[in-house]
Amino acid sequence: MRTRDPLLPSLVALTVATGLVDAISFLGLGHVFVANQTGNVVFLAFGVAGASGVSASAALVSLLCFAAGSAGGGLLARREETHQRRWILGAFGGETTLVLAATLAAIGVGIGEPSARRDLVIGLLALAMGLRNATVRKLGVPDLTTTVLTMTLTGLSSDRPLGDGRGATSARRSGSVAAMFLGAVVGGLLIVHGHLIPAMALLCAIVLATLAAYAAHPGPRAREAAA
Repeated sequence: MRTRDPLLPSLVALTVATGLVDAISFLGLGHVFVANQTGNVVFLAFGVAGASGVSASAALVSLLCFAAGSAGGGLLARREETHQRRWILGAFGGETTLVLAATLAAIGVGIGEPSARRDLVIGLLALAMGLRNATVRKLGVPDLTTTVLTMTLTGLSSDRPLGDGRGATSARRSGSVAAMFLGAVVGGLLIVHGHLIPAMALLCAIVLATLAAYAAHPGPRAREAAA
């Protein structure tokens, strides 16, 4: 009996998690992103220029930790590239562990209040997003980068949506945009009402469910043996 590969649904779920985590970081941790690093480069520049309302130090922490997570994700991909299932499980497991650690570290952190504990949460989440970005980049699934929508939106707008056999592609792009929007709305609602830890717990639940779904799926050899 054939079972559906959970990779695409997993990437959609992680796209929802991205909207949620950037709502948490921007609204709850002091106007910084942990997934959208383009924004942090701009925030860092604003901080250097002396603009108020942005934290150059928080942006720098996020950028450096994201880079470290990406380096680790790239190393894992190179070491395990001949064992894709083990590689993806290792990457998803690493992200889940980092998000769990960030959630524990966030206990007692006030929304928008600068502190060493807040920077630790930012760093752990940025490490997780860097690890995921390196993994998804290596996977190369079109229009499901899980963290960046600029090129997805460009393709959705610039490519002809009808009459060129790209209906499935357009649906995937639209789904990616909708998934991130949904995560950001839910995260925004939770943080605006002062629920930082529940938002973090929801983030944990999503990444943990993604890991569990992928772990429960039999690999190609297991399917062949069962057949």
